Amino acid sequence: MKHRRSNTPASRPAKSAVVEIEKPIYGGAFLARMEGKATFVPLTLPGEQARIRIVEDKRSYATAEPDGIISSSSSRVQPLCLHFGACGGCSYQHSDYTSQLAIKQQILSETLQRGGVQPPEKIDVLAGEPWSYRNRIRVAMDASGRVGYRERRSHAILPIAECPIAAPLLVRAALRAAEVLRNSRPAFSAKEISLFCDSRESELLCSVFVSGGASKGFENFVAAWKERVPELAGVECLDAGTGADSSRQIGGWGAKSIRYGANNFQYRVDHGAFFQVNRWLIDSLVDRVVRDQQGKLAWDLFAGVGLFARQLTARFDEVIAVESAPSATEALADNLRETGGRSVSADTLSFLKSRTTATTPDLIVVDPPRAGLGPEVTSLLGNIGSSTLVYVSCDPATLARDLRVLLGNGYAIANVTLADLFPQTFHLETVVTLHRS
Repeated sequence: MKHRRSNTPASRPAKSAVVEIEKPIYGGAFLARMEGKATFVPLTLPGEQARIRIVEDKRSYATAEPDGIISSSSSRVQPLCLHFGACGGCSYQHSDYTSQLAIKQQILSETLQRGGVQPPEKIDVLAGEPWSYRNRIRVAMDASGRVGYRERRSHAILPIAECPIAAPLLVRAALRAAEVLRNSRPAFSAKEISLFCDSRESELLCSVFVSGGASKGFENFVAAWKERVPELAGVECLDAGTGADSSRQIGGWGAKSIRYGANNFQYRVDHGAFFQVNRWLIDSLVDRVVRDQQGKLAWDLFAGVGLFARQLTARFDEVIAVESAPSATEALADNLRETGGRSVSADTLSFLKSRTTATTPDLIVVDPPRAGLGPEVTSLLGNIGSSTLVYVSCDPATLARDLRVLLGNGYAIANVTLADLFPQTFHLETVVTLHRS
């Protein structure tokens, strides 16, 4: 049996010990203590005894790998995916789903408290089917032309044969793309492929990333791929560039968008546009955000393609939806057509700074990226003083930071909902409704 090379220098053998696993930590690991030092251990569960091996020893904490479970938690189950543990995608497949939800509730509550925000005694939970929920995946190609995800604690590519958390169409399409690419080399090659499907798995929209603008053979690749995957509706070819935001389109085939059915509306979603990933919970999430809300004016900031804004148009006389991403702005305008909604192509900070009307919205919905709102946007929102603000967050630490400022500006928490949009992983979504006190 081959073993991974330890990160510990050869001159210093890795420390090993038996420890008690105490509690979960945001990021997928669990807390133990080794010689009094906080030690983060993945693939374990609270209450377990495990033999661990230190792989990184810092001044104030250490990280470790489990070498064996001595006493198991009653929550431990057999992981469904054969890649679990090696793959960097999932963290909790070794736990039953009820316990996963309890873990995330504990993490959310403790993160808010640590950030200076007192959570309510009861945190509501939205949960659904914990498998086959993802409507989007992004895979990379290894040197042999196989598709895979990044390994845990590594940038190396782990070839995959399955992914039980993804819609089956996405995995099938990725594997078929790899077959075509292997057969076409060196005519056409790809670094990564992003795949997005509608909730019924009837249409598929894909982005293929290549190096150095090498699009020769793209059309032949797509034709062969389409034969194997009839659901393929549109493919764009992108020069991957050298930075996170430097991709540019150098080729395309088919449709540039698909329609995604949610909340009794067919949303237009274009290549690369953000859309909520859990196809089982989108309707419930939107309902949690917009329910009981009505009035004259609502703002939807970080609106994407208008998932919330479209539903708000049935409840408010006027809705202003603000979005800056070029991949989403055209679809946003389309999704609001013939409603009382209006799209604004701007980033949220610029919109708040340049607002020309003193009218205070009855409701503000914010759904920022992982970095959160930040101090300037949060301060401006506090000064505007909308009677209700709904914050949809994908990171509990930045949520706590922003909530602390909003609470200091006169808001009070009405309710908190943990929306488990990412079962089996450590990621969690939170919906917080605040009222002006």
